[in-house]
Amino acid sequence: MMTDSASAARLPAGEDGLEAVRIGIVSVSDRASSGVYVDQGLPALREWLDQVLRNPVTFVERLIPDERAGIAATLRELVDNEHCDLVLTTGGTGPAPRDVTPEATLDVADRVMPGFGEEMRRISRNFVPTAILSRQVGVIRGQALVLNLPGQPKSIRETLEGVRDAAGALRIEGVFAAVPYCIDLIGGPYLECDPAVCEAFRPKSARRPSRA
Repeated sequence: MMTDSASAARLPAGEDGLEAVRIGIVSVSDRASSGVYVDQGLPALREWLDQVLRNPVTFVERLIPDERAGIAATLRELVDNEHCDLVLTTGGTGPAPRDVTPEATLDVADRVMPGFGEEMRRISRNFVPTAILSRQVGVIRGQALVLNLPGQPKSIRETLEGVRDAAGALRIEGVFAAVPYCIDLIGGPYLECDPAVCEAFRPKSARRPSRA
């Protein structure tokens, strides 16, 4: 996987024919962005995406404070200027006064995808009763999908990947299983996943032969 925070042009397909993808990852935290502690959100997102995606990926990273206007401006930049196909945020989705990531995400939305937030809360409810306090949303802006994720690395993985039993078998699908087909439908690149981590669901008519 590759990291490039400057280039805005979509990468060409790799030698194996897999389509390139640009992914914006945003950690929203007053304290981490000011250097009070080391941010853990961006590394957690990058690590999980590295594991699941077979496509060549460019990550465009941002670490920003909990400011509604600033979050919205960052999301617009990542979609409109950096041409990201997928943007994932972490942090700022609770009920505290400074938690404004969902509001900022809705500010930039062309369409809302309520099923993503509903499912994220249902998945997290398997672990903590306070999952009902989370306010994550999913939206479409242009040809990009934007999703809010929890702030803790463990919760990020559980939300994206799903719930596993003691033997490691998947018991409840994570939300990322629906992400590749959603990106297909809005005109983005064809994402291919490692099924050992997360198997992407597509109708049979939308599937391509695996090239990885």
